[in-house]
Amino acid sequence: MRDTASGPFVVTLVVDLPITKLDALDVIAFAADSVVEHAGTAWPRVGLAPNVWAEVQIPRFADPPPLAIDVCSDASLEAAAVQAQRLDAALTRYGWVVRLPRPGEAG
Repeated sequence: MRDTASGPFVVTLVVDLPITKLDALDVIAFAADSVVEHAGTAWPRVGLAPNVWAEVQIPRFADPPPLAIDVCSDASLEAAAVQAQRLDAALTRYGWVVRLPRPGEAG
């Protein structure tokens, strides 16, 4: 399983929740008024804007949260950062506590 982001430009958000990857993707899609793309494959993601999408990286088996939400872009780091801020705000409205990675965390 891939455990790194697939886009060349990435902003990582972290959520300390015990949640499955599929459930996290569903919440992200709902909060972003989008859909889960490539559902049922090994590489699902949520489109956030043209050339920008969110992927969820979960801890390895038996590791505790956090999970990482990688906001990826083919266009630019700025595009990823703008959509990461929007996604952070949207998830916060639904009660999620979103933060940036701490030193030593993947990101």
